[in-house]
Amino acid sequence: MAIPVVGLTGGIGSGKSAAADRFAELGVPVIDTDSIAHQLTGPGGAAMTEIVRVFGPGVVAGDGSLDRAAMRARVFAEPEERKRLEAILHPAIHAESVRRLQAAVGDYAVLVVPLLFESDRYAPLLARALVVDCSEEVQVERVMRRSKLSADAVRAIMAAQLSRSERLRRADDVIDNSGGLAELRLQVDAKHSYYLANLVKAML
Repeated sequence: MAIPVVGLTGGIGSGKSAAADRFAELGVPVIDTDSIAHQLTGPGGAAMTEIVRVFGPGVVAGDGSLDRAAMRARVFAEPEERKRLEAILHPAIHAESVRRLQAAVGDYAVLVVPLLFESDRYAPLLARALVVDCSEEVQVERVMRRSKLSADAVRAIMAAQLSRSERLRRADDVIDNSGGLAELRLQVDAKHSYYLANLVKAML
């Protein structure tokens, strides 16, 4: 990469997006793989032709984007379907992430990857891995409030992700997001100062 890259991750409901938003406010280039995935599967998205070829027109919404509910039903009913979808999307998301990182202008960049540690694909790009962390009880409460899901549904999503303890073990840096937004933003500011002092110096 032309500039150092911090990988930002965390479990569902941990506050990754709020942390990423604050980094962006501080002028750091932020590349979000979820955003890339939505663009690839939006109307006219680069992945849609191959998705239709593999899965058929039944997974396409009226506007030409991926019908997420239809696809979700298929991948939950049949694990092999998930693998087929990931085989299309993951390389495309990675390639676009690399392209954007190479074009990024700044002292360092932040790459947001929800399942950062579940894949070895992104590790070679990173100078540091930053985990946004909170208790599992807080995760469940936040996601229930935000997404109107049941506690069991949220815990099922969490069970499919890497455990909290393993994420923390693999992190280079941690932000504790058990409190409010103001506390989170202060911690992001502190990490920003640390990265400016250390990542940029390492590049000189």
